[in-house]
Amino acid sequence: MTYDFDLFVIGAGSGGIATARRAAEYGAKVGIAEFDRLGGTCVNRGCVPKKLMVYASHFADIFAESQGYGWSPVASSLNWEKMITAVNNEVTRLNGIYQRMLDNSQVELFPAYAKLIDAHTIAVGEDRQVTADKILIAVGGQPVKPNIVGIEHALTSDDVFNLKAQPQRIVILGAGYIGSEFACILNGLGTEVTQIIRGDMILRGFDDDLRSEIQQAMINHGIRIVNHTEQVAIEKDAEGVKVTVRQAGQEAETVVADAVSLAALGRLPNTKNLGLENTKVQMRENGAIIVDEYSLTAEENIYAVGDCTNKINLTPVAINEGRAFADTVFGGKSRTMSYENIPTAIFTYPEAATVGLTEAEARKKYGDDAIKIYRSRFRPMYYTLAGKDEKTMMKLVVDQNTDQVLGAHMVGNHAAEIIQGVAIAVKMGATKADFDATVGIHPSSAEEFVTMR
Repeated sequence: MTYDFDLFVIGAGSGGIATARRAAEYGAKVGIAEFDRLGGTCVNRGCVPKKLMVYASHFADIFAESQGYGWSPVASSLNWEKMITAVNNEVTRLNGIYQRMLDNSQVELFPAYAKLIDAHTIAVGEDRQVTADKILIAVGGQPVKPNIVGIEHALTSDDVFNLKAQPQRIVILGAGYIGSEFACILNGLGTEVTQIIRGDMILRGFDDDLRSEIQQAMINHGIRIVNHTEQVAIEKDAEGVKVTVRQAGQEAETVVADAVSLAALGRLPNTKNLGLENTKVQMRENGAIIVDEYSLTAEENIYAVGDCTNKINLTPVAINEGRAFADTVFGGKSRTMSYENIPTAIFTYPEAATVGLTEAEARKKYGDDAIKIYRSRFRPMYYTLAGKDEKTMMKLVVDQNTDQVLGAHMVGNHAAEIIQGVAIAVKMGATKADFDATVGIHPSSAEEFVTMR
């Protein structure tokens, strides 16, 4: 049978675009549909604008710290509208780059919503249908709005990039990395921040030492963290947005926010209204598409990558999954995505990054007696003249039976940049002896990873 396309991609986020271009390099005729801006969550509502705001949030501290090095005091204030406009202009520029990348790869873009009619037919918009031999679903995820009284008065994490004015007070619901990052960003920009979490600590799933280090630093920087909450309700009145919260064993209290409350309680696969019921594609209860190691669904010609499969929801993972699919199906180079030792960063203040197993995961997998922990906590040289008591924490999780480094974790300045290099060693199976035999770069914080005893 003849099809309009060898591959049709639904969703032009980072994973979808990377896959489309890689398949096109192998000579495939590729189409891609996207009803929103190109680049998906990462470019438009995630990694890129968030990181730019992280940079913006650091300048007040830099101005103050410079005085310890002899610079005169700086009197400066944030122009929120200028900052947000600059951030969104950069996003628009990147949208244009993605368009040119697709054009240069001769991938046909359909700026419309796509829906599956059957396993080979896609409705694109209201008045067109196309057919494809292979179909890739790369529609990403969307923020969760939980069943909380008054949730309609809360913004999602996506919405903060469109605020016309800076909130003077904000309540953040959620303990994950998105909520924690925005708490630090807005705090650094001068907003009074209250973060409401259900558990004892933020960042569930990360190493406990990393979690406690970040949480205490956030508190030290003026963020109020309300933990062990059992009930939350939101209402809006003339004063702004009122969040009523009750901690375990305590009376309820009301926190007043400045006209906005940011909900950051995770994301779910964006798989509704895709027409998946017209195919054999199977999903989990949360809407995640079930795929095998080759990203293949239960339908023999339909694949899925990225956040819509809800494996590890990181942009580089979606890109790698997509390229592995294209290499296998169109390039004749069979390969799968490895999910072991994937590094990740948390752009809180202080920043954190991690690769490999947490201490708890290592002890569960190998047993307590097999695990040895190397940990270092110190004040970086940068803060000595600045007169600040900021700390950096580094940690290695080691299997004593093999001497292999199973995990590396860091909290402190430039953690992401440092862990990226460490991740190569961990991925290759480096031992603690390999780390010890590596000459450190002095003076640097990074050298601590090769000098810990």
